[in-house]
Amino acid sequence: MADNINDDDIELLGELGVEADPVSTGGRTAKEQRVIAGFEEIERFVEEHGRLPEHGESRDIFERLYAVRLDQIRASGECRGILEGLDSRGLLGPDTEPQANGVEESPADEALLAALGVPTSPDDDVTKLVHVRPREEIKAAEEIAQRNPCKDFAEFKPIFEKVQSELLSGERRTLPYKDNAETKKGDLFILDGQKVIVAEMGEPFVSDYGRPDRRLRVVYDNGTDSDLLLRSLQRALNKDKASRRITEPDLGPLFSGEEESDDLPTGYIYVLRSKSEDAFVAQNRSVIHKIGVTGGDVNSRISNAKKDPTYLLAEVEIVATFKLANINRKKLEALLHKFFGSARLDMALKDRFGSHVEPKEWFLVPLPVIEEAIQKLIDGTIGNYRYDPAAAIITGIKS
Repeated sequence: MADNINDDDIELLGELGVEADPVSTGGRTAKEQRVIAGFEEIERFVEEHGRLPEHGESRDIFERLYAVRLDQIRASGECRGILEGLDSRGLLGPDTEPQANGVEESPADEALLAALGVPTSPDDDVTKLVHVRPREEIKAAEEIAQRNPCKDFAEFKPIFEKVQSELLSGERRTLPYKDNAETKKGDLFILDGQKVIVAEMGEPFVSDYGRPDRRLRVVYDNGTDSDLLLRSLQRALNKDKASRRITEPDLGPLFSGEEESDDLPTGYIYVLRSKSEDAFVAQNRSVIHKIGVTGGDVNSRISNAKKDPTYLLAEVEIVATFKLANINRKKLEALLHKFFGSARLDMALKDRFGSHVEPKEWFLVPLPVIEEAIQKLIDGTIGNYRYDPAAAIITGIKS
């Protein structure tokens, strides 16, 4: 760190949550560092909430702090100079832009902000904030501020109790949360160890950054609720590696030929046929199939088939697909490959780099037999059968 930063500067940087040592400052003064640190707090708020901080008594005290700070930074030519090249989100706006949100703080707001050491006059120096909490403390306070006692929790308590009972009986299950998966009213999740229900959903809108969003009312099983944005809930679920989605009591079929509006899709089983001109493949084309599972679009997955040894370095055609819902794709794929393991195609290829490759997902199995095996997966009886490669049929296992 530069030699001209004294102990008072280091202490102030520590209060702002800025590492004072041994991170290089790039030759910036302590004052410049404080301006940048304050601006980064605003950027983190925008990233988390998808909008600029706003003034007003209905807003959290720290949001109002950020709103005042942004107004003053925008109004200061010196601060703009310091932040030049660092404003990747365009938060500063043009030099001629008026104050951030065009809403003046009320006297009560000013007194509250002053108690935090936040200057409220445009003439005050934005770099002279005092008693500013570290970021982790601010974040914790924001999280607490977002939750309130649920006044009508008596309506939701029986729902949580019934869900718990259905989880114990197996009528409901929990599934890993999929990144930014679709969310609708009534959906249930486990977040930070608590059951959560989406009680209300506001009208959709587009945020300042062009992202679709909507305001939710979320109720927790500890008797609190929160009005937060859909994207905020999704971020929280993504961040919590143990988060789960709680399924509906009746999951319906695992596979179906038609898309249902309330399905929770987790991918597709696909069956492919190769267009390779290899002599053996051409001779047995009608019974050589690749069986795979994907969580995305099948057509996208095979778009570069002719360059991929996995697809025998040739174009392929999709001969069948089966939609999956609420099922572990990898385990399902492993089960199917094991079931047809005795008919796996033994074929070696060289990729475009000359490396030796042995595709593992191609099988000498007629399409009707594959469809029969998948049907037995659906009804849960596949464990009672085996595939006979010599006769190319599925036979029952003798007890």
